[in-house]
Amino acid sequence: MNEGAATEFAILLCILFFSIILHEVSHGYAAWLLGDPTAKDAGRLTLNPLKHIDPVGTILLPGILLFLHAKFLFGWARPVPYNPAYFRRRRLGTFAVAVAGPAVNIVLATACSAALRVYGAETALSPYLVYGAAVNLLLALFNLLPIPPLDGSKALAMLLPARVRSLYLSMGRWGIVILLVLTYTGLVQRELLPVFDKIFYRFTGLSA
Repeated sequence: MNEGAATEFAILLCILFFSIILHEVSHGYAAWLLGDPTAKDAGRLTLNPLKHIDPVGTILLPGILLFLHAKFLFGWARPVPYNPAYFRRRRLGTFAVAVAGPAVNIVLATACSAALRVYGAETALSPYLVYGAAVNLLLALFNLLPIPPLDGSKALAMLLPARVRSLYLSMGRWGIVILLVLTYTGLVQRELLPVFDKIFYRFTGLSA
């Protein structure tokens, strides 16, 4: 890898980490706005990447998937803690905290797409804007999948009756295994990527 390619890779990696970190911080910040100081007291409302690295989700799993030449990579940062007991309306507060992460990624994807439309696809910044839009949109869509423990499952659970909710969320202990199986079989890609393509090209104005 030459120096130019290494620099570009480092920038892209920074965009990815920054997007994931903002996703996690937004969960804690939403909880703090709703009266829960747990994340703030734990020092997790920070952009310092060292505070958010999960040895398994940030390093080990993506590394294994890369080694296996997986067609679809996923991972996670250390989840930001929150305590729903602080919320005045517990179900609504939990729902808001769950969707805060994907919502921030959608905002970032929209901002990158808007900048791309303004500055065009031929500028020096355009590859990074494309990457920023793609990464954040994919992060949002992936995390909105209703598979515990992803954000989509936590939001959906708040709309379910209590008995069904507990059973549904208990699947979270097998969530990573389920995601690995669905990814390995290609089901996640088949369901997610067509939706991604449709939104991405509409957002950015680029042609397929």
